[in-house]
This record gives sequence, C-alpha cells and structure tokens, in this order.
Amino acid sequence: MSNPLSVVIITKNEEDYIEEAIKSAQFAEEVVVVDSFSVDKTCEIAKKLGASVIQQEWLGFGAQKNFAVSIASNEWVFVLDSDERITKGLKSEIIETLKNPSFDGYQIARLNSFFGKNIKSCGLYPDYSIRLFSRLKGKFESVPVHESVRVNGKVSKLKNHMIHIAYDNVEEFIEKQKRYASLSNKKKSLVRALFSPMWTFIKLYIFKFGFLDGRHGFLISKIYAMYTFWKYYK
Repeated sequence: MSNPLSVVIITKNEEDYIEEAIKSAQFAEEVVVVDSFSVDKTCEIAKKLGASVIQQEWLGFGAQKNFAVSIASNEWVFVLDSDERITKGLKSEIIETLKNPSFDGYQIARLNSFFGKNIKSCGLYPDYSIRLFSRLKGKFESVPVHESVRVNGKVSKLKNHMIHIAYDNVEEFIEKQKRYASLSNKKKSLVRALFSPMWTFIKLYIFKFGFLDGRHGFLISKIYAMYTFWKYYK
C-alpha cells in the first residue's frame, strides 16, 4: 500500500499560474494551498479544483512553507510552487517511490522555462532541490529568500524533472532579481559590486554554456550579473 501524499503550495495573487499547478498535482490524496490573502481569483480557482485553501499572513518564504507543511494531513509531502508543474513521468515515479520509500527525502530536478524557452545552460539544469520528503524528518530553513529543506535522514534523487515557468518576460525577470537582491543579507561591498558581476556573466555565458541558448542565454547571464551588482551595492 502506497504512502498517501499531500502536495502543498503557497500563493499570493497567482491566478495566472495556480490552475495548471494544481491540475498537475491532482494525483495526490490532498492538495493544500496556503494563501496570503490574494485579491485576485487564486483562491476561487484553487477551491474549484478541490484544493484545501488556508489563509495565512506572509511569514517569509521558509516560514510560510513550514506552516504549509505543518498543516498537511499526511506524513509525506511534496512542496510545489504555483509556477511549477509535476510532469507525467515525475508523477509516475513519485507514486512508485511512495509504495516503499527507502529514503527520508528526495531531490527533484527542475527544467526552467525563461521567456517561453526551456533552458539547460547557464547552470540552470538540473537545478536539484528537496521537494518530496517525510515531514517528520524535513523542514525548511526560516530564511527570507532562497529557502531550502533540511532533512534529518537519508536523501536520494528522483530521475524525472518538474517544469518551472521561471519568467514569462525580461521585465518580470529583472523586477524579481531586484526584489531578491533587496532581501539578500550579503554585506555591501563596492569592490564585489564592481567585479562579481563580470565574473558572474563570464561563468554563466561561457563556462556554463549560456551562449548555446543564443539571445536567451545572453539575457539570462546579463540579468544574473545585474542581480550580483544589486546584491552587493544597493
């Protein structure tokens, strides 16, 4: 008998993305949406698709996801973002894995889509992170941004990836990087602000083969370099 699964999603004003995220997770015994008082149709869409919707004031990425995990009904959870999709291959692998889990957590690869194109260069693939885990053994770090799961036990990797709709357009990408930079706790440094962006661009565009993705690879490398500048200077 397979272990039942809860898929948890945190949201705020995600009406453009939430439907496909939930639909990709409907094989799970439970889908829980923890919403930070959206003013669009996010909650309406989620409820219509059968998800449980709980309202919670924003606590920060790590703390918000820990709250979502804590209210799940099942021991095994999959943490999904609203702009992510569980593929058919990953779904089948999750179901098979939960019949008899040999590990306490599993890393999942993400195939990131930038401006309508799936990107495997710039160090963006396989982009592993722990998403499937026993909530008795795993917990998110309570950090403002770039949160990750820490599992007190054994961790393995699944073979199939999920899809991440990273950014629909360049403007959205830039604004999000500005936001992430403002949340960074990196010590401000003029020297790093001047030299780190150059190295970031060279690393992503040349050594991580960003040039193979043409204009997309150039823009991704450039904007991540800009993020590095904002992180150390603003």
